[in-house]
Amino acid sequence: MTVAQQIPPKASPPVPTPPRRNGRWAGYRHLLMARMLELKREPEVVFWVFVFPLLLALGLGIAFRNKPGDAISVAIVDQARDAESMLARSPQHDRFKPQVLDADQARNGFRLGKFDLVVEPNPQGGYQYRYDPARPESVLAKTEVDNALQAAAGRKNPLSTSTLVSSEPGSRYIDFLIPGLLGMNLMNSGMWGIGFALVDMRQRKLLKRFVGTPMRRTDFLLALASSRLILMIIEVGLLLAFGVIFFHMRVLGSIAAIALLAGIGSLTFGGVGLLTASRAQKIESVSGLINLVMMPMWIFSGVFFSYERFPAVIHPLIKALPLTALNDALRASILEGTPLFAQWPRLLVMLLWGGISFLLALKWFRWT
Repeated sequence: MTVAQQIPPKASPPVPTPPRRNGRWAGYRHLLMARMLELKREPEVVFWVFVFPLLLALGLGIAFRNKPGDAISVAIVDQARDAESMLARSPQHDRFKPQVLDADQARNGFRLGKFDLVVEPNPQGGYQYRYDPARPESVLAKTEVDNALQAAAGRKNPLSTSTLVSSEPGSRYIDFLIPGLLGMNLMNSGMWGIGFALVDMRQRKLLKRFVGTPMRRTDFLLALASSRLILMIIEVGLLLAFGVIFFHMRVLGSIAAIALLAGIGSLTFGGVGLLTASRAQKIESVSGLINLVMMPMWIFSGVFFSYERFPAVIHPLIKALPLTALNDALRASILEGTPLFAQWPRLLVMLLWGGISFLLALKWFRWT
């Protein structure tokens, strides 16, 4: 064997591997996935985000369901006990549940809400009614009891009339309630799910560690806010399906429009939650700030009752709240089928709240 044959051939130089480029949104995707894995490890999230709204809707839907056959509870003072027999002789006798009591018992029971109306003797003759004009059931009881007693006393109606009970889907309290609960739940999850989580990370020094990585701060905050979108899809679907199945609620708007409204609402309150937690250092501090932000919207934004009950002079301020805009938009889409382009003022209110809050949070956010 020759010397040339004993020398091994030179190895070819390794081909350099081109640097891996993840792309502009790779960090955002990884941060979003990490946030979703964190939520998976918190089983209480499942209850408060998904189960609690269903239980609330069930309880309120049953408590305030339309019950046209319910009896009217009437307390009759001893000295006016003949009103009991007159009610029994009226054509609508099955509508009344009279109970004869002494004056103190009757008035105390009415004060505590056990009776809708008190029938007392009138010093000038006949009867007088003790009712509360602030209670709709008390006003109704006064009208129906008076009509029944007048008819039993022989009053003739000069005009023949009839009544027709209407309790169709779309006009009931539960139909008003479900969109309000949707908006409230999106607000709660955005405020507590983001604001509380951020301050918890700040207390555990996790934010300081995140800053030490090549992470873009905008990607981190955006991933935290948009992580609610995934939960939002399940929230909205469960609550709407619950209303349709258990209370036969009619959804007149398109599912895509409702999902888009809910998505905008989720991002809006995600931005507000970021801003609320941007400077807070302790859990107690952010809890107080979140309650301070949410409490006015719980009261004024029409979750459980219409904000039309408040004086008209403050309606423009109420309509400028993000939860009011979200609730009105959801009700218009679900109950009336209103298209999105007709709701641009409400969408603008939500986008302004969410966008401005996110920009301010990005500017003021404290990472340490």
